[in-house]
Amino acid sequence: MSANPGNKFRCAVISVVKHDYVPNGVIANDRFELVVVTDDDDQPDWVHERNQTFADQHDIPYVRNVEKAIHDFDVQVGIVSSAAERHCELSIRAAEAGLHVVQDKPMSTKLSECDRLVEAVNRNKVKFLLWNRNFLPALVHAQQVLAEGKIGDLLAIHVDFYFAKDSGPPKGSRLPGEPPINWLERQLEAHADGSDGGVGSEPMGELKIEGIYPLAYIRMLAGVDVRRVFARTTAHFHQANVDNDVDDLATVTLEMEGGLVGSLCLGRIGAASHPNIGEIKLHLVGTEGALVINEAAPEVSIYYRGQPPTEFRSRRMAIDNDFLLADDFARAIDTDGETILDAHAGRAITATVLAAIDSGRSGAPVSVK
Repeated sequence: MSANPGNKFRCAVISVVKHDYVPNGVIANDRFELVVVTDDDDQPDWVHERNQTFADQHDIPYVRNVEKAIHDFDVQVGIVSSAAERHCELSIRAAEAGLHVVQDKPMSTKLSECDRLVEAVNRNKVKFLLWNRNFLPALVHAQQVLAEGKIGDLLAIHVDFYFAKDSGPPKGSRLPGEPPINWLERQLEAHADGSDGGVGSEPMGELKIEGIYPLAYIRMLAGVDVRRVFARTTAHFHQANVDNDVDDLATVTLEMEGGLVGSLCLGRIGAASHPNIGEIKLHLVGTEGALVINEAAPEVSIYYRGQPPTEFRSRRMAIDNDFLLADDFARAIDTDGETILDAHAGRAITATVLAAIDSGRSGAPVSVK
């Protein structure tokens, strides 16, 4: 489905139970408008409640029939922010209906689902954007520095990506005889403070939940695919991760095309570990120099009497990431171009994540499929 440049795109929000910042981010650009929220009627009550709340906030209808909503509201774009295990299914249905798709991360928890989505997007000639952070000012600047050759040819890249968020009770807090923490129940509880990145019935560690971000940075800056990984993973901080056998801390070494090497350290390290959102930095080594990037920059620190202890003191400035992602998506539709993180790239990142999880469990290097 194509559009004339400058046209406004009517959007269906296809399940919004995970991150409402995705549809809200899309409409930061006035090329897009939300006209309906929709989901399948057989979803549980908590799904319908969240969908209805979002629809009410935007004063648009909530329709419990995805295909009917797409047909009746004449939409051109589907925005998917469902439970993670439903991402690909809903995105495929949107693509089969001829919609361009914006999807929350992760692309999927299964590589076979990614392959189905890539095929549907290609066959239906629609555009796909996996929501990401690649237009943050520090990342844009880093890409510019590389393009201008200021550190020569890139040789190696490392990313620290530590989120200073909790995930329920700390490791070791479960008493003998107590039942293990139910993953979905924990995620529903976490919704109140925004720490429910792994919404769904299927437990997900931090590599699956957040791995897209550092891997998308590496992919954008290096411009090549990952061929092999070696990882160490553990549940170090949170009892929910221990009980569900998923990681909350990981290190990954990457062998990439062209002889490039990369690495990342990633984790959900607890709110007490950092005064702000976490330690997120990139280290680039080139033939002519090196570059260290603070992903949060530019930022200002704000202190005042009576400031709540949970409020971040440092606040990011000049952030146009949402607008620029939506603008990139509109440009791809207008020009039949590619988005900054398309279905092929999303599939490659998922393959890298799953290989890293396999490596962490086996203790051996794993080739990326």
